[in-house]
Amino acid sequence: MNIRGAKVIITGGAGVLGRAFAFDLASRGAQILVCDQNKEALIMINQETQQAKLPIATHHADVSRENDVIELFKAFVDQFGKVDVVINNAAVAEDGLLIKKKGNHYERFPLSRWQRGLNVNLTGVFLCGREAAFHMIRQGTSGVIINISSISRHGNFIQSNYSATKTAIVALTVVWSKELSGYGIRSVALAPGYIDTPLTRNIPEEIRSRIVTSQIPLERMGKISEVAHAIRFAIENDYLNGRVLDLDGGLRL
Repeated sequence: MNIRGAKVIITGGAGVLGRAFAFDLASRGAQILVCDQNKEALIMINQETQQAKLPIATHHADVSRENDVIELFKAFVDQFGKVDVVINNAAVAEDGLLIKKKGNHYERFPLSRWQRGLNVNLTGVFLCGREAAFHMIRQGTSGVIINISSISRHGNFIQSNYSATKTAIVALTVVWSKELSGYGIRSVALAPGYIDTPLTRNIPEEIRSRIVTSQIPLERMGKISEVAHAIRFAIENDYLNGRVLDLDGGLRL
């Protein structure tokens, strides 16, 4: 698929990676709609895109809510005419020990936090993938669904919730590749490892240094631009389907 002229929806688009995907693809001629729950961040993106004169629209929605997602895709099709690409990037990290000792007591990981992670990371991907497929099939054109997984899908300490949902996303990717290929719709997953972002820069320096030098063979964290490059590859390579692109510098958990 050519990026120039492609109509793209990016969920979690006001975050660091989502924003990078949006600006990178828009600079290459794609028409973008960024979806996010953060209204203030969406306002900032609107201001930046006006200054940069890039074709990026915004839409406030909660991807864990079915009606929000249905309305998101309807609004997108009304504005852009069709859907070519959806990047399921929205996610939350509900980290914590399954059982945590606190003084003489033991605390369970809260069900409410477990459910929130499932709602956003998994149900949100399901709903957006379903609506993307629905509109692509109705419009009779090919397309691609890109699901953002993670190296944590292999199982990461204090990440029962995040690891489980990122593993499930890979399963959905494979299932959808089998169900939708007959319509010309591809399904691909991208699994970043440690990427140099404001979040990973908050890791204590000692721990960050140990991760880089002893766990990552390339001895550095990935660049945001390298993740954006992988997104472009997933869009442009029409034979990539039902697979996960691991972008982790050789790290394996």
